[in-house]
Amino acid sequence: MNWFGRKKDSSKTPSAVSSTSSNTNGRGGGGGGASRTHTANTVVNLRENIATQEKREQHLEKKIEQLVVEAKAKMAKKDKKGALFALKRKKLYETEIDKIANIKMTLETQVMNLESAAQNAETFKAMNAGKSAMSNLREDTNIDKVDDLMDDIKEEMEMADEISNALAQPVDPLMADEDDLLAELQELEAEDVEEQLLQPAKMEAFPDAPSSKLPVIPNATKEEEDELKQLEAELAGL
Repeated sequence: MNWFGRKKDSSKTPSAVSSTSSNTNGRGGGGGGASRTHTANTVVNLRENIATQEKREQHLEKKIEQLVVEAKAKMAKKDKKGALFALKRKKLYETEIDKIANIKMTLETQVMNLESAAQNAETFKAMNAGKSAMSNLREDTNIDKVDDLMDDIKEEMEMADEISNALAQPVDPLMADEDDLLAELQELEAEDVEEQLLQPAKMEAFPDAPSSKLPVIPNATKEEEDELKQLEAELAGL
């Protein structure tokens, strides 16, 4: 197995930029579905490439371990030249591992950016659909229609108030003639007053004066007896 592999043809591997561009430009209809499929395939391809790089990295790490063991064995046999050659190969593999780490970071960044771009495109489509829905609703409920509706509601409420007031009116058939009845009542009161004024005044009856003498006051003084006689004389003259 060739772990180092051949240089990949950039024309056959879709990049994050191209996939993002196609996802953005392929809005609506079948183009949008094809763009989402292409983006998903690109993400899968990138992740497979990351997995391949990780396998390659693990293989090189085992090679480094083997070279360390080999270098120690060469040193034990006093084969400095062989030990040095093993360490040079170990250094070469370590450099390759560093490259693989950078490649993995680049691929991971591409995956993250591609997924973020795809999510942004879906979010944009959802927001655009929401805007279109709001526009359609606004066409159905424009300001002129709202004003007309409010005027109709006010008119209906006023009509309802008029109907309620009409139903609340009393149904007494004589209420319309109440003013005439009050005027007639005042005339009757005036006639009663006039009759009372025309009647002759009645003389109040006073009690009759006593015909007999006033009773005698026992143990009365001379002055009291004189006053009593004077009172009898006055009564007799009435």
